[in-house]
Amino acid sequence: MVGGGLAGAKVVETLREEGYAGPVTLISEESVRPYERPPLSKDYLQGAKPFEDAYVHPEQWYAEHDVDLRLGERAESIDRDAREVVLASGERVPYAYLVLATGSIPRTLSLPGTKLAGVHTLRTVTDSDALRAAFADIERVAIIGAGWIGLEVAAAARAAGLEVTVLEAAPYPLHRVLGDRIAQYFADLHTRNGVDLRAGVTVSAIIGAEGRVTGVQTDSGLVEADLVLIGVGATPDTALAEAAGLPVDDGVVVDSRLRTTDPAVLAAGDVASAYHEALGRHLRVEHWDNAIRHGELAAKTILGREDVYDWQPYFFTDQFDLGMEYVGHASLEDDVVVRGELDSGEFIVFWLGDGVVRAAMNVNIWDVSDDLRALIGRSIDPARLSDPGVTLADL
Repeated sequence: MVGGGLAGAKVVETLREEGYAGPVTLISEESVRPYERPPLSKDYLQGAKPFEDAYVHPEQWYAEHDVDLRLGERAESIDRDAREVVLASGERVPYAYLVLATGSIPRTLSLPGTKLAGVHTLRTVTDSDALRAAFADIERVAIIGAGWIGLEVAAAARAAGLEVTVLEAAPYPLHRVLGDRIAQYFADLHTRNGVDLRAGVTVSAIIGAEGRVTGVQTDSGLVEADLVLIGVGATPDTALAEAAGLPVDDGVVVDSRLRTTDPAVLAAGDVASAYHEALGRHLRVEHWDNAIRHGELAAKTILGREDVYDWQPYFFTDQFDLGMEYVGHASLEDDVVVRGELDSGEFIVFWLGDGVVRAAMNVNIWDVSDDLRALIGRSIDPARLSDPGVTLADL
């Protein structure tokens, strides 16, 4: 395994659980053992939970399961003919199967000022630690991008008592994922909690003085800030795959069993653009649940099982007093059906395309995710979906 995130950790875990007795090596450029990333923008960033809770396995697990854990090691290239991974140190690590779980890299902006002190991105625990430390010494935060990371960090910064401005080019936060109506709900959530949310704005520069950030210049004026977070998404880390001549198209292209065109090389997690059997097309998903399931599937493929990628995407978020789970894959053209009242803060949303349920989201209503997952792909009368008198099990 190359990549020390959740997907790589789940590959080695599943291999051992399923009885694989051969040598297993996990190579990670980070100096800490594999951990889960959602806490980095949520409870760990807020200081609500220790980082120890984020580790995938206890420290002794890798030795106990005979996993050669290589931390702080960078894979430089892949020699597919020799079936070896070449490390930056020059060491060559042989493989029978190679799983690329290299994850993704935060996008940056081609703007003046991105190299100023006080400009951050968020991907690793080091990034999260830097944000936590900075929150204790500043007053004003500007966040460029109102996606999941941007909004979660905004909530954490408000919890730390900071002034927060979020700058978003689209007309609403999360617009591409949720559409107008539900995206507006998230916008209202943040403004109610004191976030200065500015949608439909263009950022032209990050400005500073004496090498340190002092604000963000937009087409609607200057936003003063002591810290700027760039949260405009991530790109798959495909450098190793590209250099090795493997097909890449918004990720490492793999089939529904996560195999590349080289049968000895697989890809899993954020970096994999995998063929989804149910949707009939390739899909790349950057979420916790997918990393777990991809890791398990990659291991089963290595073991000769016939499992395939066919589950519905799932993700969750926590922002202020809102907890949410989303399952499925919707589009902006889908019809939106709400079960319950948005103003109550407890409701379920369905997205329907051609009368078929494409996705569903539960907000502050729990233990219904499996019920919602079971509705995806079914044709259901919108009136029944919206009727709280009809139980989810009876739909």
